[in-house]
Amino acid sequence: MNIEAPRNNKHVKIFDTTLRDGQQCPGAGMSFEQNLQYARLACALRVDVLEAGFPSASKLDFDIVDAICRDIACFDYKPVVAGLCQLREEQVIRTIESLQALVPFQKVRLHTYVPVDPELMPASLGSMANDKGRIVDDLYRLTVMAVEAGMEVQFSPEGYSRIGKNFDFVTELIRAAIAGGARVINCPDTIGGAAIWEGEDYFVKKMSKHAAIMKAEFPNHDITWSVHCHNDFGLAVQNSVNAVMDGPATQIEGCINGIGERAGNAALEQCIMIIKHFSQTADKNEPYFTTVCTDKLQEVSDFVSTHMLPRQPHWPVSGDNAAKHSSGGHTNAILKNPMAYQPFDPKEIGKKISFLFGPLSGGNHAKSIIEASGFVCADSEKAEIAQYVKNQYPQRRKGITDSELMESYMQFRAPINIELIEYSKQSGKATVKLTGTIFGDNDTVEEEMPGKDSALAAVKRALEKRFGAIQILSHRSQSDSIGIDACSVSEIQIIDDQGNQYMGKSVDHDIEISAIKALIDAVNRSYVVRNFSLPQGGRSDAPIIERQSQSVKPHLSVA
Repeated sequence: MNIEAPRNNKHVKIFDTTLRDGQQCPGAGMSFEQNLQYARLACALRVDVLEAGFPSASKLDFDIVDAICRDIACFDYKPVVAGLCQLREEQVIRTIESLQALVPFQKVRLHTYVPVDPELMPASLGSMANDKGRIVDDLYRLTVMAVEAGMEVQFSPEGYSRIGKNFDFVTELIRAAIAGGARVINCPDTIGGAAIWEGEDYFVKKMSKHAAIMKAEFPNHDITWSVHCHNDFGLAVQNSVNAVMDGPATQIEGCINGIGERAGNAALEQCIMIIKHFSQTADKNEPYFTTVCTDKLQEVSDFVSTHMLPRQPHWPVSGDNAAKHSSGGHTNAILKNPMAYQPFDPKEIGKKISFLFGPLSGGNHAKSIIEASGFVCADSEKAEIAQYVKNQYPQRRKGITDSELMESYMQFRAPINIELIEYSKQSGKATVKLTGTIFGDNDTVEEEMPGKDSALAAVKRALEKRFGAIQILSHRSQSDSIGIDACSVSEIQIIDDQGNQYMGKSVDHDIEISAIKALIDAVNRSYVVRNFSLPQGGRSDAPIIERQSQSVKPHLSVA
């Protein structure tokens, strides 16, 4: 007989088990305070259910669940907080105790489970696996106990996707749970081995059969059918969505960023966005929906990546590269139409489209970065500038940051490019000769100056004759290592005749040369900002831009 699965409504509840199943993943555990921080983020995300942990596992786990409940009790929006336990009386009692702070708000759920996979049962339950009648009786008794204590009860037949010959036994368990007061039945793909190509053995098909049987037996009970899928074959998200679209599920369980045991759980952010964007395709008249604040997804995903497990850059929806582009063709199109190469607007999850300049990037990309930084880049020169930037990083196949690109832009615009620095000191004075391109002319400048730091002072006076008055506000040089191969790292901060400050940096084996190049670097920056800032930029309050100058091999002539 072909039994149609009943449906409750189109609201798909989001059950977030990042704090429980997510932290069962090796290396994903968080501190006490970080657990509380995540719970607060989940509240801001407005998940329907937050599984806070396994309170009977240890005193610390109990304290975490208890603290989360007390914290959430003060919030305007309160998700249902769930605690997981095995089907053991002492664990049920301990879990009930951990959830007490939210009982007055009717926002608590005891989530219990028992293995039903024929291979898993003896491995987990030992000899008790042979006493199925006792398991059914215990489930009913402990469910009643939890309901009478003010708990909403969720029951999970563990290993549901591989029940095989135990279909009727699972039917008895679900029947006992509902009769005892359970209102949520979760049918997990615990081992992550389910696939739609299994035909009638596919767990969603069996869910539909069980839902139909229970609807017939308990017509007045509003049962939420839930799905909890693992990702061992990479099918957790697909199986979860299938259970909603093609089965009876109105609740999806999973973790942010898909973390969890082994290969992880269904990634909640992916499930949420798939439902948002494709549910109308599945049913135009009454599309599925969640009540999640999707604009918080990026923030929550970033938290998990920082404090639990690092997220892959190419991770769907929330990964660093999900809205980042480098190809010249893509960049050109996106600059004209932001959605040209995006399946959804990243703003939906609190993310922005970004670009990474790389070997395949073009002039338009370079121009967009330069102009966003407040500088001029004419159409006639954008290709030349882009190629110049690439030439500075010929082996950088993984991309060039915006700050590195702007450093190259500063170098491209620099009016002073010195090829040779010569200086000598004698009788309390210094003579300095600079050879190179100086304000557009191939030139050699020679200057003489008496006194302390006379070489640097000589260069300063030579530059002022062509650029205008400058004042050195600070000068610092220090060694970058020890030994005869150490280099001098110099930083010089100047203020120009317009009152703007700039920092120049350089490195050289010779301390005098290092200081001279740092001064030239600062003057170059002042010139570029003065002459190539966009008119509306108002660069009087421009931040100090720093870079390390290219090495210049000096010719030293010391008397």
